[in-house]
Amino acid sequence: MTFWFLLLLGLATYLMVQRSVANITRTPVWLLWLVLMTPALILSGWTAIYGAKQPPPPLLIIWPSIICLLLYWLLFQWGRRAPRDPQTEPQAIESQSAIHPTAEPVPVRPIEPTEETQLRNCFPWSVYYIQNIEYRPQAVICRGQIRTTPTRAYQQIKANIEAQFGDRFLLIFQEGFNGKPFFVLVPNTQAAKNASQPEQVTRPGLALFLLVATLVTTTLVGATIAGFDPQQLASDPVILLQGLPYALGLMTILGIHELGHYLTARYYKIRATLPYFIPLPFFLGTFGAFIQMRSPIPNRRALFDVSIAGPIAGFVVTLPLLIWGLANSEVVPMSDQTGLLNPEALNPKYSILLALVAKLALGSELTATSAINLHPIAIAGFLGLIVTALNLMPVGQLDGGHIVHAMFGQRTAMVIGQISRLLLLLLSLVQSGFFVWAIILLFIPLIDEPALNDVTELDNGRDILGLMAMALLVIIVLPLPQAIANWLQI
Repeated sequence: MTFWFLLLLGLATYLMVQRSVANITRTPVWLLWLVLMTPALILSGWTAIYGAKQPPPPLLIIWPSIICLLLYWLLFQWGRRAPRDPQTEPQAIESQSAIHPTAEPVPVRPIEPTEETQLRNCFPWSVYYIQNIEYRPQAVICRGQIRTTPTRAYQQIKANIEAQFGDRFLLIFQEGFNGKPFFVLVPNTQAAKNASQPEQVTRPGLALFLLVATLVTTTLVGATIAGFDPQQLASDPVILLQGLPYALGLMTILGIHELGHYLTARYYKIRATLPYFIPLPFFLGTFGAFIQMRSPIPNRRALFDVSIAGPIAGFVVTLPLLIWGLANSEVVPMSDQTGLLNPEALNPKYSILLALVAKLALGSELTATSAINLHPIAIAGFLGLIVTALNLMPVGQLDGGHIVHAMFGQRTAMVIGQISRLLLLLLSLVQSGFFVWAIILLFIPLIDEPALNDVTELDNGRDILGLMAMALLVIIVLPLPQAIANWLQI
């Protein structure tokens, strides 16, 4: 079993490195892969020598992980390509049509040669001293030296571009790999379409249909969780009502999460759809919910607020539901079947936050030899924690990826995302339930969608809130340390 797990982990890690950094560093992929795999190889060697029943010392896990992360970063930086290398141009420009629905590829030069003087006049030397203009089929890239604050530079040049060219272009302000900010003009073909035929942002009928369909599928799953089989449900449909607590609890958490995104997007005048639920007739009864944003995000502050609003709103609803559900759950003896994803015998020590909340709800009933048979509402609350943690993963276009992008910029966010994927793979060695998560994150691109003004930094208050969100992620996914378990007497 250890051999096959190590093989899968090795293949997943190699694919992750090849997909994410092969084009932006000259360091051989096999060398980066070997550095990342070293902690797993060390732990596998320990297991082969001493057996699975003897856990490795903590220092054998901590120090190789720290050293290998530092070595990986040094090797990555050592082989990093020059900023002007065509392969290292910001991916936002190369795939602009995928980033902003208002920006579509056009097969011609965005501006005429006679318009270059007008374009240069949009960049006052006291605001942004333009040095070079690069023309591409999908964009005009303007590079130079910024002479004022990023906010003032973007606002002034945006006003100048609109005065000269109207709504022909979207103006994007980004930071290059060399640390210097640059402007990108992308043809705004969607503006012409909207003028001739206004786009319907959302479809309320579809949203309502998916809401009802998801309520049906989650209720069916909830009835199964309550202990009823399909034959009983077919003979007595009233039994379906037993599945409503789980269904309503889970859908409330998912719906409030998405409403947090939706209302914040509306506050920033970002065109967004109503939440769409995804029904699923098995497993959890749903594959979640989502909204679509149909216009670009104006700046990193809006990106941060829209992204963090969902996890905060969802967690605020999750916590009381989880506490009530745990208080009405049954404490059962610990057994071999106890696991992270077993609602009939859940070991609360698989999560720091879950253990703290369980001790608060159950008090002295919960001991070191106890597991929990979860009430349906507690199952919904527990899934709410998982949804919150998964969304807060600081990778790519997940909420957490948007948050670290807004806090640290896109370049640093890509590095954080790569490290996060590695750490989750390492965590899956201790808790195999996270291996599926690690594989899912592997296929989520590290590149996040840029805001129009992607240079102006956040204020200190939002930075602190973002760090608190990352701390929440940590206490959800990390197992309870034995020292805290002894203090809680569990």
